[in-house]
Amino acid sequence: MDGTKRANVKVGAEVSVVLKEHQRNGTLTQGIVEKLLTNSPTHPHGIKVRLEDGQVGRVKVIHS
Repeated sequence: MDGTKRANVKVGAEVSVVLKEHQRNGTLTQGIVEKLLTNSPTHPHGIKVRLEDGQVGRVKVIHS
């Protein structure tokens, strides 16, 4: 599912994100969404979220 639309990303969803320090190489980190940090309805690089373990990144993949 598309991680660039805020409506698709829900608290508690399992997602893969790109952390700030991995933006150049695109390494994905998997986790559970704790909080949505992007307020706009869409973002071209993915909605920014905080994972339950405290890491912050932009959603690239939403796992169903």
